[in-house]
Amino acid sequence: MKFIDLSIPLINPNELIFDPPYSRLKIEYSNHESGGKQMAFVFPELKPEEHLPDGKGWASEMITITTHNGTHMDAPWHFAPIQDKETGQRKAMTIDEFPLEWGIGPLIVLDCTDLEDGHVMTVEDIDKKLDEINHKLKEGDILCIYTNASKYAGTKEYTHRGVGVGKDATLHIIRQGVHVVGTDGWSWDAPFSITAQKWEKTRDPSIIWEGHFAGIELGYFQIEKLTNLDKIPPVGATMYCFPIKIARASAGWIRAVATIPE
Repeated sequence: MKFIDLSIPLINPNELIFDPPYSRLKIEYSNHESGGKQMAFVFPELKPEEHLPDGKGWASEMITITTHNGTHMDAPWHFAPIQDKETGQRKAMTIDEFPLEWGIGPLIVLDCTDLEDGHVMTVEDIDKKLDEINHKLKEGDILCIYTNASKYAGTKEYTHRGVGVGKDATLHIIRQGVHVVGTDGWSWDAPFSITAQKWEKTRDPSIIWEGHFAGIELGYFQIEKLTNLDKIPPVGATMYCFPIKIARASAGWIRAVATIPE
């Protein structure tokens, strides 16, 4: 069994950039020397240089972060306060309500690198890509799209690259039994910068966050900022994607991993 890491690192933006300025994380590192001093506050009369190995204690980190930094999974609560208007409206699920049985499933990867940045995938696009790999979606499949965004991961260009999946296309996927989808782009929707240009011309509200808003009609979970999808065959791999359990949250970080039989 071969394991493929599908997750980007949580990393300071002076090293790699994955988010726009308003939502970038910050990691403060505390080294072993500082840890020794911290331990002295816990253990009375402790002298790090005398009582600890080489005078050093624990290392630790303080992180300022949003639930949407790094490779993460969005819950329906991120999209709207309600879900499933199509089948029976109810309160939208938060990330701590993610059904664990949905966290493992056959991974289906659609290569969308032939589509230009900002393209919004339609039902026809999805069906064409599935026909190309001779696959029919089934209950429990985890569908991910591989885009050109991955080429720019870690750079300022990242948020402006990749394709999106439109509302109708997203609903088409979910209606076939898929509960979890994913992308190597910054968002399941087309890059905001490109959609904003369309908005300036049309003032058409239907183009705004349309893939996400599909969750109002049918709730689903969505993974963003994946990596290494180019190393996964279109069919045949298994995906593991359990989100961190954050109470009442709109999203949670995941360590997304795929396995491929050898």
